[in-house]
Amino acid sequence: MMNNLFDQFASPTLFFTPLIIIALLTPWLIFFPATKTCTNNRPNAIQSWFLKTSTKQIFLPINHAGHKWALILASLLVFLMSINLLGLFPYTFTPTTQLSMNLGLAVPLWLATVLIGLRNQPTISLGHLLPEGTPTPLIPILIVIETISLFIRPLALGVRLTANLTAGHLLIHLISSATLAVTAMSTGLTLLTFAVLLLLTILEIAVAMIQAYVFVLLLSLYLQENT
Repeated sequence: MMNNLFDQFASPTLFFTPLIIIALLTPWLIFFPATKTCTNNRPNAIQSWFLKTSTKQIFLPINHAGHKWALILASLLVFLMSINLLGLFPYTFTPTTQLSMNLGLAVPLWLATVLIGLRNQPTISLGHLLPEGTPTPLIPILIVIETISLFIRPLALGVRLTANLTAGHLLIHLISSATLAVTAMSTGLTLLTFAVLLLLTILEIAVAMIQAYVFVLLLSLYLQENT
């Protein structure tokens, strides 16, 4: 039973080729590029509005030096949100349920923000490891604690995204299986479980969008500390 539940998170293969590659490339195929004959069509207008609004909200508290990251973080937001939403369709694979992929995105970007801080303002960046007004006997302990919390940040980013999406997919799988199991028993119970499944699906759509936004928002906060 447990193997059947977690089989959905294994990367499928076709002709010895992992289909995770197709899953990673698909989000970039659903966006409509602007053409010379039609530059203000409805899909492009919606895309432009979404990117402008989300980028404005993320970079509002960040100073001008951090605005160079706008393209990277906006692209990451669109990429994660598209993968999360596409993974809710039947017979699809969600790459963001893999901790290795999420850490592969979180660690380099977090490390880049830390290195930028150490290069541009080393005193302030190192000062984050020791809160102001700390008693002298507690200085070594607090430095160790703050250093550990600093290195835990990328792990927390990856685990948060993986855990939320994995839990949602497992719940959908369990409730959909229960709906099929009670179909022959009771019509009322079937309708009840189906209503729960529908509400859970709507919730998972919201979670897929929110988790992508939270991932990018936390990266922007780390960037704000170091710029």
